[in-house]
Amino acid sequence: MVSALITVAVIAWCAQLALGGWQISRFNRAFDQLCLRGRVGVGRSGGRFKPRVVVAVALDEDQRVTDTLFMKGLTVFASPQKIPAMQGKHLQELQPDVIFPHDPLCQNALSLALKLKHG
Repeated sequence: MVSALITVAVIAWCAQLALGGWQISRFNRAFDQLCLRGRVGVGRSGGRFKPRVVVAVALDEDQRVTDTLFMKGLTVFASPQKIPAMQGKHLQELQPDVIFPHDPLCQNALSLALKLKHG
């Protein structure tokens, strides 16, 4: 009985490692593509028992959004997505509470991503 439980735990742990690696590689590919689109700001929020949120925003020389990356979830099945509402907008037009009106975690991550260093 104990050996069966240990076997199941080891299989679950290996599956978690494999799926986690798969998620990281998908994110890295999407992030590499985003970095080709301009200067990138990244914000992250969430906690141990809340969905983690990652928002990345690419800006051109005129401070306009050229591309975005958004991930939210508790599991390894969260996948990178775009935020179409931000495309082409100027940095000063972006208001996290308007873009994510009912999601404080997303608002916080976007606020952090928008704190790009000028230069």
